[in-house]
Amino acid sequence: MSSSTMRTVRAVAAGKPFEPATLPVPEPGPGQVRVKVHACGVCGGDGVTRFDALGLGTPRTPGHEVAGVVDAVGDGVTAWRPGDRVGAGWHGGHCFTCRACRRGDFVNCAERLITGASFDGGYAEYMVAPQAALARVPDALALEEAAPLMCAGLTTFNALRHSGARPGDTVAVQGIGGLGHLAVQYADKMGLRVVAVNRGRAKEELARRLGADEYVDSEESSAGAQLARLGGARVVLATVGSAQAQADIATGLTPNGRMVVIANDHDPIPVPGDLLMFGRREVTGWYSGHAADAEDAMEFAVLTGVRPMVQTRPLAEAEDAFQTMNRARFRTVLTMDR
Repeated sequence: MSSSTMRTVRAVAAGKPFEPATLPVPEPGPGQVRVKVHACGVCGGDGVTRFDALGLGTPRTPGHEVAGVVDAVGDGVTAWRPGDRVGAGWHGGHCFTCRACRRGDFVNCAERLITGASFDGGYAEYMVAPQAALARVPDALALEEAAPLMCAGLTTFNALRHSGARPGDTVAVQGIGGLGHLAVQYADKMGLRVVAVNRGRAKEELARRLGADEYVDSEESSAGAQLARLGGARVVLATVGSAQAQADIATGLTPNGRMVVIANDHDPIPVPGDLLMFGRREVTGWYSGHAADAEDAMEFAVLTGVRPMVQTRPLAEAEDAFQTMNRARFRTVLTMDR
């Protein structure tokens, strides 16, 4: 294989398995940066590309938990230079001129891009991204550790710091998986009383080691009722996409409590109006974050010792890694090893 071509894995048609391909190494255009990918996390959001859920078209290279090194820059790039360690997350850039952007609300840009869906992502040896989409990776983070922080870490960190919870408040993390195991760590390091909620007791010891103060087994009885017996939660961070489970745990909110949904199964959440009105409880959501948010999440992780638990696999195993991501403990990261 010549140096002008690269290995990649592509979504070739909606709903079909990912397929390996050899493509030319892309050239960065004006305002773009070429990244030599070292690691790319496998995320449930990659299903958006697999099923072309947003109608953005295939073939497309998925992958939005990218960590690597700047390889080349296009005309007009001022923020980056070759050799910089960078990451790319779900938010793939914004227009800077729409109503949301002019107010600094970049993730709600009317023309926002999604890495690995609007343009080719990190299931490849090289990728090209807008310079605004890239975050600087601290030297203290291995690139395999940085990759999951570009989506799973960023989303949990960002949701928690905007949740209204203050040091000493109780936060329940619903689901101790790829998102939840990071949420427990971030919440603990923010000085919060953390209640880990999961099905069964298999993850209790690990959850406590990660920083959980209490543990609720949602198979024993209503998670919301158990949470209420522990004094209730100022915030519930729902990292499991189950509308019924989310409705149940919402009953464990204190007055003025808030459930923040960061995963969903696309079904309505059947929360009674009385629960919301009496006690002024809220159900809200949180959507990812932009590159500066990712830098905050990574810098906080370096400062406090938060780290994702990862299993690395070579790029060639991307299809199986996607199919089995829910069995990983806790994030699968593709590397460009041959």
